[in-house]
Amino acid sequence: MNADLRRLFKKGAPEPAEIDAFVHGNRFPLVDEQDVTFVFRGHADAVYLRCWISGLDTAQPLQPLADTDLWAATIELPKGSRVEYKLEVVHGDHHELIVDPLNPVLAHDPFGANSVCQAWGYKRPYWTNTKPDSRPGRVESLTIDSQAFLGHRDVQVYLPARFRENRRYSLLVVHDGNDYLSYAALQTVLDNLVHALEIPPLIVAMTQSPDRLREYAGDDRHARFLAEELLPAMTDAYPLIDDPAARGVMGASFGGVASLHAAWRYPEVWGKLLLQSGSFAFSDIGRHHRGAVFDPVVRFMNEFREAPGNPAERIYMSCGIYESLIYENRSLVPKLQAEGIEVRFEEARDAHNWENWRDRLRNGLSWLFPGPQWMVYE
Repeated sequence: MNADLRRLFKKGAPEPAEIDAFVHGNRFPLVDEQDVTFVFRGHADAVYLRCWISGLDTAQPLQPLADTDLWAATIELPKGSRVEYKLEVVHGDHHELIVDPLNPVLAHDPFGANSVCQAWGYKRPYWTNTKPDSRPGRVESLTIDSQAFLGHRDVQVYLPARFRENRRYSLLVVHDGNDYLSYAALQTVLDNLVHALEIPPLIVAMTQSPDRLREYAGDDRHARFLAEELLPAMTDAYPLIDDPAARGVMGASFGGVASLHAAWRYPEVWGKLLLQSGSFAFSDIGRHHRGAVFDPVVRFMNEFREAPGNPAERIYMSCGIYESLIYENRSLVPKLQAEGIEVRFEEARDAHNWENWRDRLRNGLSWLFPGPQWMVYE
């Protein structure tokens, strides 16, 4: 148990006023060098910590503390960790998942919000925050008439600050682009890295699928759309460098599968890949155990692992060590390196979420698209 919490109970059950002072005088959860104590205040039949760390039980019970309305649970959490969680509060047959009322730090995703535990040593990267001296790029829309999908597809296009029609730019295609913008601060990161000359000014095409679990799972229509429709449309609309080494594809989770598959199907089109927590499920023998939605992914990955070829010259990969996908991502690295591909793989003390992917963007983008080392005069 946390030392401050022990002191509160040193003389037995504290008075409500003492608990009030303790709650108002601390930041929650209570973080120590090697562990974290989660605290809930309120009347309940049971309270559980719900966090998604592979290898730990999803539900960790909080214990009621001696004749008070405080509950607490302590778990080991290594330095530098970042974990998203909720609390499950039980009253009779009613179970409610809530964000931690004592913790104002939240992370958002398409399903809502989670509380965030920032363990000892974790700090949000400064380059993910808006900086007043970083000139903002702009985002505009481009509609593509797709024969692959028999309909229109809208693409959000990021143009860097100081965009000029008489310059040529590298292109990065981002799967789930709207989510990267909303939950991973992608535009802010791009603005800051371009301003700091850590990456060159890029044009970024951000796609969004209406049926991502199908289209991203090794679907040849999607690979065709990127190479034969999106790329020509972007080339017609914007001044791009005509070289695979200046073109990249990026995605997280199923978007990582879609990126790898697109480059595998069109190996001379895309020169760089940025793959975050890729859902690279495979089966060495027998059936996998990830559910039917992974069946097409497993078919593709089994085929890919047999004959990887050379989908790109450089591949940056990242994955959280608290994800169940860490094994699949680790095992893919030597497969790619054996084909002569330059691979950089980064592990993080985090899980399968957008802020994990946000925190890895600087390393991935600056390695794949190293920035210029020149003075800018205007």
